Amino acid sequence: MKKVLRQWSDRKKWVEMPVISSYIFINIPKQDYRRVFEANGVVAYVSYKGKACTIPDSDIEAMRRTIENQLDFDVETDKLEKGQTITVTSGPLKGITGEVLEIQGAKKLYLQISNIGYTLVVDLADATFTKEK
Repeated sequence: MKKVLRQWSDRKKWVEMPVISSYIFINIPKQDYRRVFEANGVVAYVSYKGKACTIPDSDIEAMRRTIENQLDFDVETDKLEKGQTITVTSGPLKGITGEVLEIQGAKKLYLQISNIGYTLVVDLADATFTKEK
């Protein structure tokens, strides 16, 4: 969940919104695969070639640390374009690897959430990083 300032006609209020709408991330053993459908509203797993997509632990950890440290980020569904791969060397995302592009003068870290077509975009204005070969 991410805290977002929402505007109504008569007021503003901070509310918690899902980071990625309509998705629930679960970590279950294979024998519980079908039990997930017992929950109300579950329709299907996000799948590729008939198999449920697996999100690497490193991607989940990067999302968790971004949210916990209240870093400014957006979620995009566009595929990444080719760019420089970096590893963050300071700040709460230290050790996370991603792709950086210059967007309107701000450094952004693109963390692709494997297999589901989403990208976590984190502002790296105050972080340092090293370029990967």
